[in-house]
Amino acid sequence: MFSTVLVANRGEIAVRVIRTLRAMGVRSVAVFSDADADARHVREADTAVRIGPAPAAESYLSVERLLEAAARTGAEAVHPGYGFLAENAGFARACAEAGLVFIGPPASAISLMGDKIRAKETVQAAGVPVVPGSSGSGLSDGQLADAAREIGMPVLLKPSAGGGGKGMRLTRVESALLEEIAAARREARASFGDDTLLVERWIDRPRHIEIQVLADGHGNVIHLGERECSLQRRHQKIIEEAPSVLLDDTTRAAMGEAAVQAARSCGYRGAGTVEFIVPGNDPSSYYFMEMNTRLQVEHPVTELVTGLDLVEWQLRIAAGERLPYGQRDVSLTGHSIEARICAEDPSRGFLPSGGTVLALHEPQGDCVRTDSGLTEGTEVGSLYDPMLSKVIAYGPDRASALRTLRAALAETVTLGVPTNAGFLRRLLGHEAVAAGDLDTGLVERDADGLVPEGVPDEVYAAAALLAETGSPRSAAGWTDPFGVTSGWRMGGEAAWTVRDFRVPGQDPLTVRVRPAAGGRSREILIETAAGGESAQDGVRSARLVHRGGGWATVELDGVTHRFHHADSADGTWLGRDGDSWHVLDHDPVEASLTGAAHAGADTLAAPMPGTVTVVKVAVGDEVEAGQSLLVVEAMKMEHVISAPHAGTVTELDVTPGSTVAMDQILAVVTPREEA
Repeated sequence: MFSTVLVANRGEIAVRVIRTLRAMGVRSVAVFSDADADARHVREADTAVRIGPAPAAESYLSVERLLEAAARTGAEAVHPGYGFLAENAGFARACAEAGLVFIGPPASAISLMGDKIRAKETVQAAGVPVVPGSSGSGLSDGQLADAAREIGMPVLLKPSAGGGGKGMRLTRVESALLEEIAAARREARASFGDDTLLVERWIDRPRHIEIQVLADGHGNVIHLGERECSLQRRHQKIIEEAPSVLLDDTTRAAMGEAAVQAARSCGYRGAGTVEFIVPGNDPSSYYFMEMNTRLQVEHPVTELVTGLDLVEWQLRIAAGERLPYGQRDVSLTGHSIEARICAEDPSRGFLPSGGTVLALHEPQGDCVRTDSGLTEGTEVGSLYDPMLSKVIAYGPDRASALRTLRAALAETVTLGVPTNAGFLRRLLGHEAVAAGDLDTGLVERDADGLVPEGVPDEVYAAAALLAETGSPRSAAGWTDPFGVTSGWRMGGEAAWTVRDFRVPGQDPLTVRVRPAAGGRSREILIETAAGGESAQDGVRSARLVHRGGGWATVELDGVTHRFHHADSADGTWLGRDGDSWHVLDHDPVEASLTGAAHAGADTLAAPMPGTVTVVKVAVGDEVEAGQSLLVVEAMKMEHVISAPHAGTVTELDVTPGSTVAMDQILAVVTPREEA
């Protein structure tokens, strides 16, 4: 076994690999950019090496700097994690040339399976069924469009060089083909440095099933069952589980054998995943999509149902060990489900978010596991992938695993950085999800119904509670008892303390607070109309059950809500059930969901922090309503900025390559007089 391994990655996967290295007694070396100097993976490694400035191209994607770090620290092997250079054949070859063991498959297998066109041809020759689509590489835009028309709409455009849903475009109408091809090429070039595309038939209401394989260097290849990854948004997986409720034993065995043959066809070694697309109404008709020649984000669900540590077996296989068991020795026990926590704001159309982690609570133990790269104080920017952590639950059956994961997500707190945790919790409660009636389009169809409208009343109640906790202090540091807003008074029941809350676009809300008997808890009246002190229709009561250590438990309408709060320079953050809100300390208190300022109708503002990659207009240009003007990219996601109406571009404040902050003004389109 190796004595020192360099982890060529960051975030939660680097922390995950370091955990296994420590358990195996192997010294770990972390690498970091300037943006990650105080990151969790840096703190937890035995040794850490700076490899460059914040941009990934100058740090995590620099083969030269990674090899220098390995040489300086005496590393014998490199674990690439996933993302960045994990599926880069050139990096694998460079490691070998430097005398380092690449903990992954041979460069030849990475190269073959990394080219989706060659991969399909290779596995098809091995007898594995593939999705109908274009053939040949290096097709022009016109040839891709012709192939799409021949296959028949709708079609899926896919980058040949990468995965993870990046650059994939579902196109349903022929008239949009050329524009979608151009956009897919831009995303592919930005994500993988290669804009080669292929086109495949779109299978309606498909399910995404993948098979985990292990292959040693002695000719042994086995599979570890399947994972269901059908719950996706924008072709990115957000919920994964093992095993799948769709497959019976016969289909599971057949798909597993197909995955083994795919691995053999490219001379695979290590841990890998063969992905299939499966018609939901006919599971026996499965098609090969691609092979991921690395560890998958969702590998924990396989670990929990098989009892194997996949990172450990990556290391053992790379060190030359032989698999000690065969296919008949593999069994799946129980059920496991994983949720990916990402820095994105569901209330803003899932645009990437960012900020400072002000308070953090991540559930662990009792059938719950959180893989995370976060600590309190972590700065989440727009340079890297938006995934922050993963919450994984295990149970004896699917229903219990679902319940456990929903409860774990309710406990998850990442204050200061809006995430999708609350959305995922509501998704897991969806009727179709509970029934196992899944497909890759379910989330997109029902996403709007899973995002709450407005700010829940209990947020105001908690805001009022937090406002009441402040005690004015003098310069000498003592508390003025007559300045405490507790409602206390001599010779009678405590008085009500009134707080007004205003939210842009909503009616004012008055919250009255007073201590309950004994002063150990507080009763709160929430009045949904402005003014008035009598209990009339629209008035509800809530009770603070407990407060301490930054936590407040509030009961409202028979439902208990647990909050966490953290103070920052510009106010107070509140969190509940995976959601977070920002309460600004103004008088009267103004509460709002963290979000864009309300700019004028003519003004186009950046919907997220990121980089302007495309500018299609100039000042003075006449544009039509809905015409695409600019493209902003953040966290490997493109967002098209379109004209709000027909008019003239009168201001343009950015150029390609400009870095922009959320809500920064990009352009102004003055409407035509006749409009």
